[in-house]
Amino acid sequence: MSPLSAAAAVPSAWLQFWSAYQQHFIDPQGRVIDWVEGGITTSEGQSYALFFALVSNEPQTFARILSWTQKNLAQGNLAQNLPIWRWGKQDDGQWGPLSGNHAADSDLWIAYDLLQAGRLWNNEHYTQMGRSLAQQIAAQEILPMKGAGPMLIPGEKYFRFGASLVINPSYLPPFLLASLADALPDGPWREMSKYLPRVIAKTSPHGFSPDWISYSPDRGYFPAPQGVEGRYNAIRVYLWAGMTNPDTPGAKAVLDSLWGMALYMKTHDLPPLQENYQSGLVQGTGPSGFSAALLPFLVQYKMPEAAKVQLARLEAERSPATGLYGYPPVHYYNQNLALFGLGWYNGAYRFSPHGNLRPSWDRLSASPAGFRPVTDPLSRHG
Repeated sequence: MSPLSAAAAVPSAWLQFWSAYQQHFIDPQGRVIDWVEGGITTSEGQSYALFFALVSNEPQTFARILSWTQKNLAQGNLAQNLPIWRWGKQDDGQWGPLSGNHAADSDLWIAYDLLQAGRLWNNEHYTQMGRSLAQQIAAQEILPMKGAGPMLIPGEKYFRFGASLVINPSYLPPFLLASLADALPDGPWREMSKYLPRVIAKTSPHGFSPDWISYSPDRGYFPAPQGVEGRYNAIRVYLWAGMTNPDTPGAKAVLDSLWGMALYMKTHDLPPLQENYQSGLVQGTGPSGFSAALLPFLVQYKMPEAAKVQLARLEAERSPATGLYGYPPVHYYNQNLALFGLGWYNGAYRFSPHGNLRPSWDRLSASPAGFRPVTDPLSRHG
């Protein structure tokens, strides 16, 4: 497709939102800035921005974000070094690394972004870089756990306690694991994908996912030191489950396990701020980004009226001055949730059964509206 026709294929409202996001959160170098946290940059922010640049078919934006990421987070080479997770103003006033630790979910997203960019833009350099990064993750950030399969170590520190490992269910999007399994069949990805539905089911006894949970072969799953609540991390579990192609192996089982959130949204207008995964107790009202994150989930559960309520809320909380969502519209993470949820809902992208990205501008993609909701999983929960 020509650049003009490719751009026209992406929903204009979403492109305007993505443009507004770039104006407020991405500097000319390609650094994503979290203003609420003092102007820091995280590997998470960089990984999501790479994805959105790919969805919008902006190779120059992608290259700029990637260049900054490599130079400042990966010692100049993502093919050889895992990126650090946090960069900003240091105690001496200089700007640079704030931690040598890595965020494994962001590492996975960057590897995925590179592999998909290589495939969609026919760029072998990106493909090889993505493969090398994925191989580093497999070697350094995955730990075999008896009874649970290979598990992602969230970071190098603070997540391993003897035989126990603290995990984060939102770090494992089903489509991402499926794609890596397809691209690197010799890695641990297929086994991780196979075990994922069991992980989500075991950690969501009331249909709500926690932010963090511990696992050991002797005790199974038990509360993590971080607590039993699901909040700003867990909201992504519902988002990823909704975005995953229904024909992806294990997709229906993952969605079925999250029935608690679907039942809650049948009787409440807005999503909760937090849920106790052990008791099922919910509290508060989540921000507008939570409403956006649930849009794919509500579509897959065949709850169109609930989705319309979330859309109305988003429209009411959209700032005409900035084109961003929420009051005040300064929270970078809230905007990221909205970019994901609204992008999927409006047809800017889909995922294939193997987890490959299908942006609306790709002439080989299925129709943006061509998804098939799963059979109603709530029928078994009343």
